[in-house]
Order: sequence, then structure tokens, then C-alpha cells
Amino acid sequence: MAVKEILQFGDKTLTKVSKKVAKIDEEILSLVQDLKDTLYASYGIGLAAPQIGVLKRVIIIDLRDDSGAIILVNPKIVKKIGKEEDIEGCLSYPGYEGSVVRPRKVIVTGQELDGQEVEYTASGLLAKAFCHEIDHLDGVLYTDRATKMYKLEEE
Repeated sequence: MAVKEILQFGDKTLTKVSKKVAKIDEEILSLVQDLKDTLYASYGIGLAAPQIGVLKRVIIIDLRDDSGAIILVNPKIVKKIGKEEDIEGCLSYPGYEGSVVRPRKVIVTGQELDGQEVEYTASGLLAKAFCHEIDHLDGVLYTDRATKMYKLEEE
């Protein structure tokens, strides 16, 4: 239970495929707490286990809009609808943003921490966050999908 270092662009761990979680046990619950602690110590809205060096299929998303955190084990996009292009960034690549085409709407399944199967239908920012974080589990970075990258100016 701690704030972990977020792996940065260029770290080979970020390009590896994460393993499916067979059982939600103390190890996974500890990982989830580390993901929460690390996300809330940052300015991001999502974090995937590989970003803190753990190749397990676990993500957390919190849009920080009072809807609360979504924690999913073994998440999977089961349907993609439409397309739209928008700007995104990543805690593993600070100082940069990119223009990325993502589905307008997604249906995502996974397990909650009690092992129950759950399904989300998401659009807008939540859909983008699901796509971005699930990509991390597959070793895909948003830079791999970006049509254009931008270096952010210091303010």
C-alpha cells in the first residue's frame, strides 16, 4: 500500500502483454491499493497495473467527477461503436499529448473486487479512458495510435 513509481515512456515493461488474473486474492487487493494510492497522488484519471511494473490485468479509472472510482480485473472491450478523434495524454509520458482516434462508445466487461462480473456501457471521456487503460494491459501505448503528437509548453 504505497505510491509507486510510474514507469515512463521507453520502459520495455509498458510494451508487454499483461497476464489474466486467475484469483482475486490479497496480492491483487494490495495491487489495487497501490494503484489507488499512485493515481490519487497524480493528476491522472486512470492507471493500469503495468504502469507501476505489474503485468496483471487490473485497471483503475476515476474521472474525478464524483462518480467514484471504477476498478476492474480482467477488463475486456466487447463492443466498439463509432469513432471520434480527441487529444489524450498519459502519466507514463508526461509533457506530451497526442491526437488519437477511439470508439465513440464501448461496452466493457470485467470483474469487480468481489469477483462479480460487471458490464459498463461508456461514452465520452469514460470510453476513452477504458480504451486507453485496456490498451496498457495489451502493451499498447496511446503514442502507438496517435495520428499526431504534441509537446506541451511549460506554463
